[in-house]
Amino acid sequence: MRDAPSLSIVAGLQDAGARVRAYDPEGMEQARPLLPDIGYAADPYDCAEGADALVLVTEWDAFRALDFDRLKAVMAEPVVVDLRNVYRPEDMGRRGLRYTSVGRQM
Repeated sequence: MRDAPSLSIVAGLQDAGARVRAYDPEGMEQARPLLPDIGYAADPYDCAEGADALVLVTEWDAFRALDFDRLKAVMAEPVVVDLRNVYRPEDMGRRGLRYTSVGRQM
């Protein structure tokens, strides 16, 4: 959340009409003054609660060990957009998540 590309992604989503909630284990406090009009979550699952899509914009280790069954269960739609190519497409598909990543052939 603390870098300019992440801020641009959030702004672009908002411009398109998205309601944005964020969780970043390292950068939320720095992001709050820059993005005061988004929701901030306590953890990744709280962030995904009721979400139509989850957009991963950072590759923190905390996101590498998510419980995808739990994640899918709390989301309104099981859509994951991975802008850092953290996950393997075949693993996500096996878990029933609609997965899109950047720069990979799917």
